[in-house]
Amino acid sequence: MTDLITTAITAHGGSERYNRYRTATAHFRSGGALWSLKGKSGVFDSSTVRINLDPRHQYASHGRFTAPDLRTSFTAHRVALENDQGEVLAERLDPRAAFSGHVIETPWDDLHLAYFAGYAMWTYLTVPFIFASPGFRTEELTPVIEDGATWRRLKVTYPDSIATHSTEQLFYFDEAGLLRRHDYTAEVLKAGPAAHYTSDHKEFDGIMVPTKRRVYRLGENGVVHRDLELVTIDIDHVTFV
Repeated sequence: MTDLITTAITAHGGSERYNRYRTATAHFRSGGALWSLKGKSGVFDSSTVRINLDPRHQYASHGRFTAPDLRTSFTAHRVALENDQGEVLAERLDPRAAFSGHVIETPWDDLHLAYFAGYAMWTYLTVPFIFASPGFRTEELTPVIEDGATWRRLKVTYPDSIATHSTEQLFYFDEAGLLRRHDYTAEVLKAGPAAHYTSDHKEFDGIMVPTKRRVYRLGENGVVHRDLELVTIDIDHVTFV
């Protein structure tokens, strides 16, 4: 591991503590322009929305998904909708292929949404701990100064076995090692690169979690266009068990 990965993992609670946990449950709200653009406005805007995930293996499930008694089941190669009794109501294998031919204005069905939201939230809630897992490749780049603060940058190449926004992603950490920004191109959206800012870090069961996330369009010249919030995520509480 690079020195920056060690610094970041330590700042967020340490690998020894994180590796003791088998599940994580986050209660959150999400808004922004993306959901209405995809015909899914309001799905995540209630404080009763929650996601359960495996912190070390890629699995996630959104509870109360579009209805009080529905939930999702997400892995890299399968997504499904289930009722509270575990009965499968809809299922899609190779879910990423279902985005073929999409453009930014293409509306989504519930399985598109379940796949995107599943991999996205799993990605966000496992950083930076997942970088120490086999198959990840990392490279520290030159630091940058933003808003008067020096942020160290880490280019991360995800293995093919992980469903995420894009193979290469860029993470920015402050002098304490906390995550402050995350750049990527959400390939399934066909919307170009994005700058995803994180703030208001809080400790839950010894793990530091940024509870406020704001995603903006990132121009080709590196300018962050803050006039439109593509996605907002506000986390109320996380439980690690």
